[in-house]
Amino acid sequence: MTPQARSEPALRRLYRTAAGLLAACLTALPLTSAAFCPGPVGVQVLGSGGPIANNSRASSGYLLWMDGHARLLVDAGGGSFARFGNSNAAITDLDAIALTHFHADHSVELPAYLKSAWFTSRERPLPIVGPSGNKAFPGLSLFMQRLIGKDSGAFQYLSGYLTGGDGFFKTPLYETDADGREPQEILKTPHFSLYAVGVTHGPVPALGYLVETGGVRIAFSGDQNGDNPAFGKMITGADLLVMDHAVPEDADRIAANLHARPSEIARLASGAKVKHLLLSHLMPRSERVLEQSLTLISKAFEGQLTVAQDLMCIELPAEAD
Repeated sequence: MTPQARSEPALRRLYRTAAGLLAACLTALPLTSAAFCPGPVGVQVLGSGGPIANNSRASSGYLLWMDGHARLLVDAGGGSFARFGNSNAAITDLDAIALTHFHADHSVELPAYLKSAWFTSRERPLPIVGPSGNKAFPGLSLFMQRLIGKDSGAFQYLSGYLTGGDGFFKTPLYETDADGREPQEILKTPHFSLYAVGVTHGPVPALGYLVETGGVRIAFSGDQNGDNPAFGKMITGADLLVMDHAVPEDADRIAANLHARPSEIARLASGAKVKHLLLSHLMPRSERVLEQSLTLISKAFEGQLTVAQDLMCIELPAEAD
């Protein structure tokens, strides 16, 4: 699926909106038919939902595929681990895991991925990237200590991942300043470069990410209200923006401090000249008025617009070597 041209006749824009609505109404494909994401570069949705249990949407999780290998996992919300299995991805292929923040619907299944990795042949380190903390939320280092620390971790039997001892491979931690308002390169692997900047998600320390690989730029908003212009600047010209769409346009002040309203999503994507906008992290309050939100977004955003479904794959053209 390639991004459309940035300018479209009004009729095509209406058709695009209708197509998005149809996709939103369709049930997910049978999980037994799921497979890896083909093409040189692709993004697969492991979880398109939010924190509320849903029979067709897992919580947040995304895979970056390159030439048939899953190289980056972004978020690890509830249900994403099962979808990872449905996708036929291999933990041995991952170059990194990046967590946008530490709400449960974005991070709760990290121990499941690590436990699963014990039963593989993997020996090379698996970097984990995440935000710094504040009084209400731990930063990545403290989060991991509380999760799998040797002396007091909830799953302390997995503590070898923090040191690389006792037969475990190491998980180097890249704690990134969530208060920072200037993008920075966090990680460079043989397959991609990962950039991050702090974004506003109410009182929760959070990061937005940009991945560059094979001439392709892919952005992950995570949960944010869209008020940091540095995120928009970082993702300018992105081939794909995976944007959380959790609240309607009439969201109250508290909800709107946590998440971007549809008009703010459109402003961000349009201002950054994003080519393809994938709306994800859908919740009942945003799904109930999805038709109106898509219409509102389409008035300001002229690129391709898609509503995420679990296990959906967005293929992106990579530059030839």
